[in-house]
Amino acid sequence: MEYVIFGLIAYLLGSIPFALIVGKVGFNIDIRKHGSGNLGATNAFRVLGTKAGIIVTLADILKGTIATIIPLLVSFFIEVEVMRLIIGIFAVLGHTYPIFAKFKGGKAVATSGGIILGVNPLLFLAIIITFGLTLYLFKYVSLASMLTGVIATIIVIFMHDLLLLILVASLTVFVIYRHLENIKRIINKTEPKITWM
Repeated sequence: MEYVIFGLIAYLLGSIPFALIVGKVGFNIDIRKHGSGNLGATNAFRVLGTKAGIIVTLADILKGTIATIIPLLVSFFIEVEVMRLIIGIFAVLGHTYPIFAKFKGGKAVATSGGIILGVNPLLFLAIIITFGLTLYLFKYVSLASMLTGVIATIIVIFMHDLLLLILVASLTVFVIYRHLENIKRIINKTEPKITWM
């Protein structure tokens, strides 16, 4: 029963569409009608600007992190680590299919990172560095997101943590699935690139 309750809380937390909120409150813009129409941080950067993009990114990350902290409030459970990972995934599902935004959300990258921050901060740091390097090299946010997931999975293999490996690998597969259209655009060379100053 506790799994269901905390999973529901995590899903509702993940469903908070921060990109939509920031766009409407700060700019009177419905971000779903601009750019890619996606309720994620990347579209927030493109449509709303750097400051708004940073706010949305941090908020989306925290959704995943807070979801993994919730089970610590009931640490008498034997499988607390397992529970944290499962509940974190519900936050990702909420972010991707938000009940507060007609089930059309973001692509799960930032919130997935938030889960990892909650369970393994050092791995999160490695992911941030990897994402920054791959984005700098290839200039595609989508490609950097997918490559970061793959590299994170490889790193976790050497950590000998089966539960974490299952989580990271599952999130990576999900993120790649959410980026299938981006993959097509990369192949067709129509995917937008980041322009460095």
